[in-house]
Amino acid sequence: MPDAPITLSTASVYPEKVPSAFEIAALLGYDGVEVMVSTDASSQDLNVLRRLSDYHQVPIKSIHAPCLLLTQRVWGREPWGKLVRSKEVAEELGADVVVVHPPFRWQRDYARDFVGGLARMQDETDVLFAVENMFPLKARGAEAGMYLPDWNPIDQDYPFVTLDLSHTAVSGSDALDMAGQLGDRLRHIHLADGVGVTNKDEHLVPGRGSQPCGPMLETLAETGFRGHIVLEVNTRRASNRAERVEDLAEALAFARLHLAAADRTWEVTSGGEVSRRSTR
Repeated sequence: MPDAPITLSTASVYPEKVPSAFEIAALLGYDGVEVMVSTDASSQDLNVLRRLSDYHQVPIKSIHAPCLLLTQRVWGREPWGKLVRSKEVAEELGADVVVVHPPFRWQRDYARDFVGGLARMQDETDVLFAVENMFPLKARGAEAGMYLPDWNPIDQDYPFVTLDLSHTAVSGSDALDMAGQLGDRLRHIHLADGVGVTNKDEHLVPGRGSQPCGPMLETLAETGFRGHIVLEVNTRRASNRAERVEDLAEALAFARLHLAAADRTWEVTSGGEVSRRSTR
């Protein structure tokens, strides 16, 4: 199997809380957790997160900074302060990555120095700041930009990038082409699916939409990707815990199957049966 860990975003268990994400990740055998810092108090508390990780023996691999509209007051209102706090928590917990969104258009002062400021912060830590691709909103056929310098990280001078496949569905982007253009800057994957509904960030279980989730995983395995693959899916429609666990088990199985597929070739046995043979 490729070395890239497959982890579970705490956002994937909503409306359950962060402790449920650790419990389910341990139950299903995920390689770790990404903590989405949110209005859930347990996502903000360093000591609670450390205890959850230790108790379930599930490492915290990444921290998603509180960049959403709903988290504008989490860890203060000053955007640079949020990134500093996210970095400190990541360092304390041994996480490798802080996921960051580009600034909102109305955060003009923050946006003006975002690229340079992020580079300066990167020079001060081994934790990677990976800026996530977002998407434009559309109204009457026209695009309305919400982010500065842009929703698309391809042409920006970010050292590291997170590629989200639900966001590529909304933006109508070619996820495989984006991954190819990013090259070594691609260090983090938010694995989810979508069918491209206008202005709707779906975060479907991989395989339930139109995004090239399987080919993306196979390409990552073939190119020796060693970043994180994070299942960030929407399970809000699950009617109970068992159904939510089933969705997250399916997502993990999908990821592992397609990562492993890149390591195998077809062979015909002496009895005429077709099977897969490992190339390693």
